[in-house]
Amino acid sequence: MKALLLFCLGASLLVPLQAQEYHRLIVDFGGGFTQPVGRTGSILDEGWNVRGGAGINFSQYFGTLVQLDYNSLGISSGTLSNLGYPGGNIHVFSATLDPIIHLTPRGHFDVYLIGGGGVYRRTQEFTQPGTAVGTGYDPFFGFYQYGIPTTEVLSSYTVVKPGVNGGAGIAFGSKWGGKFYAEARYHRIFMGNNQHTDYVPVSFGFRW
Repeated sequence: MKALLLFCLGASLLVPLQAQEYHRLIVDFGGGFTQPVGRTGSILDEGWNVRGGAGINFSQYFGTLVQLDYNSLGISSGTLSNLGYPGGNIHVFSATLDPIIHLTPRGHFDVYLIGGGGVYRRTQEFTQPGTAVGTGYDPFFGFYQYGIPTTEVLSSYTVVKPGVNGGAGIAFGSKWGGKFYAEARYHRIFMGNNQHTDYVPVSFGFRW
């Protein structure tokens, strides 16, 4: 619900400036927040995302994108307490092929559907606060050592799995010939043994 409300708010702030233009090539970039959902939502905390992609419009109504996404999510305090770790996080890098269907390409705003699938690289890390030692110099005291707060990785595990995604967005024209957009997509990574990782990135960006 929180992700949906913020998505609608972000979309309403994008003021339509002109009718949508049809461009053969697509390039986009963006970022926003990421909400874990389902059982994943009881294990992970909300995080953030960045993304970029390129593709082709075959017509005003249909195109396809090759998209690279990076999502970072924290591990919940309850989960960390049960596992006996002081800190942790999960990072997901994905490369997907995503067809896009434009429902209103000739209007002042473009409502579209987008989804597809590809490869997801999920890395989980369990961490604890640490201290590194640095060396400084003072004219009176000479060389001395001091502590630098760091994060020590206690355990790290990476897997590469298939996944799918699907969602919708809304785009508005701009005076630069591209479109501002707000988009939400559901992602599912198939981990095996009937296990999966589910999250919804809500992203705001610009697309040529």
